[in-house]
Amino acid sequence: MSVAPSATLRRAVPLAQRSLAPDLARGLMLLLIALAHAHMYLSGHQAGFRGYALDGSPLDRLVAGVQILLVDGRALPMFAALFGYGLVQLASRQAAAGRSRAQIRRVLRARSLWLLVFGFCHATLLFFGDILGAYGLVGLVLAGFVWRRDRALLWAAGVGLVLHVVVLAVFGMFTVSAEKGDTPAAIADPIEAAVTRLIGWSALTPTFFTVSVVSAFLFGIWAARRRLLDEPGSHRALLSRVAAIGLGIAIVGGFPLTLVDTRLWVPSATVSVAAYAVHSLTGIAGGLGYAALIGLLADRIQRRTPGRVVSALVACGQWSLTCYLLQSVVFVAVFAPYAGGLSTRVGDAAASGIAVLTWLATVILAARLAPRGRRGPAENLLRRLTYGPAR
Repeated sequence: MSVAPSATLRRAVPLAQRSLAPDLARGLMLLLIALAHAHMYLSGHQAGFRGYALDGSPLDRLVAGVQILLVDGRALPMFAALFGYGLVQLASRQAAAGRSRAQIRRVLRARSLWLLVFGFCHATLLFFGDILGAYGLVGLVLAGFVWRRDRALLWAAGVGLVLHVVVLAVFGMFTVSAEKGDTPAAIADPIEAAVTRLIGWSALTPTFFTVSVVSAFLFGIWAARRRLLDEPGSHRALLSRVAAIGLGIAIVGGFPLTLVDTRLWVPSATVSVAAYAVHSLTGIAGGLGYAALIGLLADRIQRRTPGRVVSALVACGQWSLTCYLLQSVVFVAVFAPYAGGLSTRVGDAAASGIAVLTWLATVILAARLAPRGRRGPAENLLRRLTYGPAR
């Protein structure tokens, strides 16, 4: 799939000219992604709906409870909303350069196709819970919504929410009734582990993962049209309401599953599945709430010179694809039976500690290299594949 844009469009937006809020959101979001994924590399225990050990230590269960309430199912929709937001920014830049809608659509679909390929490779080599494939698939199918009217956009988001509930209910019932086996993280043979990961990814991506991101993706497009994160100072009232209401809904909706997965409450299977569905559904509101909260934070930061911490987080956001993949590299090296082998030796609390350290390492790496104008290798590769080789 070859596209031949001008030299100006082929070049990425200079780092200094990028909007602060989206990059800051991506940098902070990667911490939530790391926390949500690290425990999924553990094995040798019976897990609840969100993959945390049901027989962990008190500290493990405390960490699991906090993450179920504030992290799990909240980072994924936030990332999806930012993906939709970024597609609108890309389309707007192309349109400003005079390219037709058909040409822009080809660029968006080319980028989405290569994201799907990235996800395939990521799942095969590193992590069965890859989310890049879902974003790529959503971009391929729904790229045209960048130009659809708000009414159609919001109707489609509503349909996505209904499909989300249906898929969650089916997946939840399967989780309750299926024989409890270990995840691909427990497989000692690297070839067998890769095959198992790919099979799981191939089944989950077109169903569970994709349906889970559709609504947030469309809300991200809606927000980008209004430049909510590009100009947060002009939308403080709306962002404040989204942050307060969205996070409030997420906390209330996530509380029942927090009790279930930490074994503080052991209801019937039907009630447990309902708690799981409500947790994931309200997580969409939580993801949007986090994005709005970071937009408000960015508005305050823009009124003064950003400090070193903010600059480092923004650099991480600019390297978000590279940093996301690096997290999986570290987790495989640390946890996999055929590598570091910690998957059966540590609990959820230790896994989360490793996640925080891994995220900090990627922040430092990006902070050291991004100010020199260097972009992440994964970002450079995706751009080259999307636009083709420079002429």
